[in-house]
Parts: sequence; structure tokens; C-alpha cells
Amino acid sequence: MPASGFIWAATAKVGALPILGFDRFTDGSGEMRWRIGGVVPVNSERGRDVTESAAGRLAGEAIFVPTGFPLARWTADLNESATQATWTVAGHEETVRLEIGEDGALRGLQMQRWGNPDGQGFGRYRFTVTIDAERRFTGITIPAQLRAGWETGSTSESEFFRAEITDARFR
Repeated sequence: MPASGFIWAATAKVGALPILGFDRFTDGSGEMRWRIGGVVPVNSERGRDVTESAAGRLAGEAIFVPTGFPLARWTADLNESATQATWTVAGHEETVRLEIGEDGALRGLQMQRWGNPDGQGFGRYRFTVTIDAERRFTGITIPAQLRAGWETGSTSESEFFRAEITDARFR
């Protein structure tokens, strides 16, 4: 839920080597920790910049928990096919612009998220998520196929993440 936080744990592989780790935002603090085989450090970061980026991520990922939408402040967009939700995360406001298709389906989101894409230095950069499909799980519709990336103007292709949600459980 956007007011609480998240822990995202994953396993990836580089060749045959498993890389295990997590990104998290809990108790108003962000952290990333990734290790080869769960032992050899690859990336371990925390601090103000990681916390601000994680707070933005939490606001953006609210699309996966639509039951938390009442916690946002909603603003009409001049474009009839979009709306804005503003979340207060750890005392900071994060605004997400949601694009809605003619059929009512969520098509994407944009936000100015704190980060350091392309090593350009920390600041607010446009972050975009394109939603290619939605799916219903236990009566709740959420994005099921999506692509995400930074738009810095320095590269033509900003996508760095693709996902397909095959199952979801809500408590």
C-alpha cells in the first residue's frame, strides 16, 4: 500500500551466476542490496538518494494496489484520457499521471522520479511505464504486462524493465 512501503526481492542470472537481492522502502528509508550467490556483494546502497527514488517507486507502483487509491489526492487532467494521483510518501509528495484508454483500461503512467539514470547526476527525471495488458486476479484488475524506463533525452531507448504478472494475491 502506498502509505506503508514495499520489499521487492528477486533472483536474476548473469550467465550461470545467480544474483539475489532486494530493493525496499520501509519505515521511511530506502535500500538496495544485491549479491552473487547471495554472498558476494554486487550493489549495496542506502541514503537520501536511494530513499527518494524508492519513495517515487512506491507511488508509481500503487497501480498494483488499486484498493489503496483512496489514499491519493486526485486531480483532473486537461486531457480527458488522463488523471493525476498525488501520494504523500514519507512526508514528500509524489505525483503520478495515469493514462486511461477509451475502454477504461490503464494504459500507462508518467512521473518525475528521483534518480540517476545514465549517470547524469541525481535529480528528477521523467519516468514512464507503458501498460500493454491488464488482468483480473481475485476480482481486482491490475496491470499484467508492462515496460518501464527513464526518459533523459540522452538515449532513444530508455526501457530497462519488462514484466508479466502471472498471479497476484491481495491481503
